[in-house]
Amino acid sequence: MSGGDIAGLIAAGVFAVLVALLAVPILKLGRVLDELRASIRTLADGATPLMDEVTMTVSTTHEQLKKVDGIASNVSDTTANVSALSSLVAATVGSPLVKVAAFSYGVRSAFAQRQRTPRASGRRSR
Repeated sequence: MSGGDIAGLIAAGVFAVLVALLAVPILKLGRVLDELRASIRTLADGATPLMDEVTMTVSTTHEQLKKVDGIASNVSDTTANVSALSSLVAATVGSPLVKVAAFSYGVRSAFAQRQRTPRASGRRSR
């Protein structure tokens, strides 16, 4: 055997050891990928019922919001009606009440002033 043949054998042996050393991490990586695939499958199987529940919850919430919107519009209409009624009552009753209050104040003032002024005795002065 010549020197080139021996160098070729050494290089082949080193290459075989290198392949053997690299095979171990590659096999471990293959196992990790298998576990990852199984985990993703389990997650997908669990996510399907969860998505169904979320869809049902969103549908139920949407129906409840429709009911709340109906109630809110009724409250809004009622508020507008009460506001209009109070404006009508204020316009109808408010002005006469102010007039009655002013009249009663005038009468009370007149009686109070009449009681403050001294009365003349039975005779009139000329």
